[in-house]
Amino acid sequence: MKAIHLTAYGDPLKNLQLLDIPEPSKPDVGEVIIRMEYSPIDPSDLLLAKGIYAIRPELPAVIGGQGIGIVEELGTEVTNVKIGDRVSLPFGTYAWSEKVKAKAAELFVISEELNVQQAAMIAINPPTAVLLLDEFVKLSAGDWIVINAANSSVANTIITVAKSRGIKTLGIVRRADAVHTALKAGADIVLVESETVVEEAKIATDNANVRLGLDAVSGEASGILAQILGLDSHLVTYAVLSLQPMVISAVDIIFKRITLHGFWMFLPQYLPKLHKAKEEAAKLIADGSLNVPIASIYRLDQIAEAVAHTEKGEKVLLSFE
Repeated sequence: MKAIHLTAYGDPLKNLQLLDIPEPSKPDVGEVIIRMEYSPIDPSDLLLAKGIYAIRPELPAVIGGQGIGIVEELGTEVTNVKIGDRVSLPFGTYAWSEKVKAKAAELFVISEELNVQQAAMIAINPPTAVLLLDEFVKLSAGDWIVINAANSSVANTIITVAKSRGIKTLGIVRRADAVHTALKAGADIVLVESETVVEEAKIATDNANVRLGLDAVSGEASGILAQILGLDSHLVTYAVLSLQPMVISAVDIIFKRITLHGFWMFLPQYLPKLHKAKEEAAKLIADGSLNVPIASIYRLDQIAEAVAHTEKGEKVLLSFE
């Protein structure tokens, strides 16, 4: 069968290769075999391929952090899924292979009413969005949050979940042509990063006490969020698109009493909460609220083109069919 192998850490364009590998062995107790359908290329996949992610599998290895497929074979003692079910893969089951073996107990069953391509992205961004909004500040309808990289696919999901709860979103983007993308996702206000953006944000939110900032960029962008945040607020960094250290004024941290957090959804304290977060996301996919723009779909033999497209900042899927 065909699979995409990471052959070395460094340049994903050179080191991700389509190869023929043996099919998975028969499923053991509590395991299933899944025929893959779709998998997105996420920023975390590229970080892993570059060797700068929290996980470093022994190479060569199949990678791919999430995806969906059809259950084709059951091991013994499997009761929560059946042959023919469409499922989302659990954490630690790498997706970029025509067939994969997974632990049945950790699968998330995708209902027939869900859009298949949107459901292929249910395992990472939606739980991230739900947990970012739940874990750090008690937010109520009418409260504001501020996020950067507001045109990204994960921001799209954060904005959608926030909107479903009546929470207002102030988005910061780095280019004028990205404003429309964030507004289309449902952000209440979108501003372009500039020397005056902090003052613009205060005016736009009527000097609201913004208590949650979500940072996907790092570098000086972190400091902008800190300046916009109010008293007793929380700044959560969950990605590092700039690959730069956070630059934040100590004045903001001291006098606003800002608490800094790092977030990774696969830490032990979050794992028990992922299923419920996916259930909330599934409802939003089902009613059409959560609809992340997909720029293109690529075959496995187009992995280089797919990676190059992803590095431009757009969401793409790999198709196994």
